[in-house]
Amino acid sequence: MKRNTVIFDLDGTLLYTLEDLKNAVNYALRSKGFAEHGIEEMKSFFGNGIRVALQAAEPEAAEEDIDELIRLFKAYYAEHCMDRTLPYDGIPELVAELKEKGYRMAIVSNKVDEAVKALAAHFFGDTITVAIGNSEHVRRKPAPDTVFTALEELGVPVEDAVYVGDSEVDLATARAAGIPCITVLWGFRDKDLLIREGAACMVERPEEIPGILEGQEL
Repeated sequence: MKRNTVIFDLDGTLLYTLEDLKNAVNYALRSKGFAEHGIEEMKSFFGNGIRVALQAAEPEAAEEDIDELIRLFKAYYAEHCMDRTLPYDGIPELVAELKEKGYRMAIVSNKVDEAVKALAAHFFGDTITVAIGNSEHVRRKPAPDTVFTALEELGVPVEDAVYVGDSEVDLATARAAGIPCITVLWGFRDKDLLIREGAACMVERPEEIPGILEGQEL
């Protein structure tokens, strides 16, 4: 049976968010007197949520310092999460095409839930109405909880779904949920790492995705 539901990761998959994430992390680090980081370093920090990202950015920080960095990050990011964030080339056309073809879509992310919902509403409000982020109510990826919650909100069974993401966390999430994964190569991870992590179906451009879904080459 053809799978008719697409679950998207957000950062590095649908949206280029790296500069705004970098600026928020560096604001928090700078506020506490810690060293800042460049954009290439930031790519490896993100994927497992903000606590893990900040621990990677400042490995020697005490737990209470990480708690304060998280508070500073969230306050700054809430005000600046759309300064330089935008969809990757071809993404608006992709989600519009999928909607026209009758696909159901959702977003799942380890970004804080409030930011996920705000970004989804701003950039994809007409096409993707279900967006699940990190909160106390669901375990973060690679646990499958956000995927299952999104599917429940969409009212579709897991057998109908395909996952689209850009990282090893996304590959692990898809495996945990028991659904196939399309891995995009324009995000936060390089191809060699993704292959080592088991990526089998990879795309270089968004316009490749409908053909894979239609052909079920998964």
